[in-house]
Amino acid sequence: MNEQIRAREVRLVGPEGEQVGIVPLERALQLAADVDLDLVEVAPMARPPVCKLMDFGKFKYESALKAREARRNQQQTVIKEMKLRPKIDPHDYETKKGHVVRFLKAGDKVKVTIMFRGREQSRPELGFRLLRRLSEEISELGFVEASPKQDGRNMIMVLAPHRATKAAAVAGKPAREQREGDGAGTPPAEAAADTTAE
Repeated sequence: MNEQIRAREVRLVGPEGEQVGIVPLERALQLAADVDLDLVEVAPMARPPVCKLMDFGKFKYESALKAREARRNQQQTVIKEMKLRPKIDPHDYETKKGHVVRFLKAGDKVKVTIMFRGREQSRPELGFRLLRRLSEEISELGFVEASPKQDGRNMIMVLAPHRATKAAAVAGKPAREQREGDGAGTPPAEAAADTTAE
């Protein structure tokens, strides 16, 4: 920018995007000073480098605004986790399934983990059956994004909400929550339900 530019001549672009042409650096700096703007190198690798007359402070401010807007419009994927045991009590299973349903309705993905202990590790089919049952029971709200797979002592499956479920969740959120992003305002009770192990 300005005096930091080392090239002897530059291809100059005016403040409105008009092509001025190739001019010596001193002339470009003089033109920038005349209109009270900065000379900014926009394509330093070009031969000769391309420079533009602009208000650099305003340019930085507008770039930051655009980046913030892009982040705001970006959909952030939140992955909740639910842990189960292969021999889970029916009542506990219904409670945990209720949490999974709530997470999917909120438009979040759910990582379901079956934790095997001791001899249970020799019966992976118990975990597989439980995960298959859960996926069938929530099929109206979501689908299996990552099939059940053994990972050490655990078996993991990832459920994702259907597109319509996610769209309904986003539409139903208050404007403030949408601005803050999906994971920012998780209530403490929900966060605790996230990691509750059987």
